[in-house]
Amino acid sequence: MPDPRYTALAALGAATVYEANGQRGAIDPAIKPLDPTSRVAGRAVTVRLEPADNWFIHVGLLHAGPGDVLVVDAGGYVEAGPWGDVLTLAAQQRGLAALVIDGAVRDSQDIVAAGFPVFTRGVCIRKTTKVQRGDVDIPVTIGGQLVRPGDAILGDADGLVVVPAAELDQAIASGQERERKENEMRRRILEGATTLDLLGLPQPS
Repeated sequence: MPDPRYTALAALGAATVYEANGQRGAIDPAIKPLDPTSRVAGRAVTVRLEPADNWFIHVGLLHAGPGDVLVVDAGGYVEAGPWGDVLTLAAQQRGLAALVIDGAVRDSQDIVAAGFPVFTRGVCIRKTTKVQRGDVDIPVTIGGQLVRPGDAILGDADGLVVVPAAELDQAIASGQERERKENEMRRRILEGATTLDLLGLPQPS
């Protein structure tokens, strides 16, 4: 059964969770969704690849299951595309929620058409080999942020944020409280309050 905490996390959105959880965990904004309407949250299953090789992305896929986010450290290398439409289909068959890759993908339009959320640093048609060992289920660095197996990954059009597994419940609670406060601000703005008033900011003299 899906963990309802990830549903709650996704509903809050990346920006809210980042702000509410101490302004921590924001991944390099250069890693973007292929489809800007994507919104996803799930448990991280981590993979480290050697540049221009995708053997261990196939291995890592077998470690992931329904609702998981495959998080791939390709070292930021964008001169080859280790993920494409075939791996997308395989991921969907296993019930994965999304791919996050600090690297590149190919077959981007087919991936979007398939409805599978992919967050990537680039798109590249150049080939990969399948001979270099990588690693699975180890801490990796994605867009400047450490991601451990089991951490929560949240992504949408605003960006990506990682929440350590031990902080997930607190991050959701803090995010919901921030959302409540912002809804109250919206209500007061509709009643005529200014943002300066609400934030306690002075008018410049």
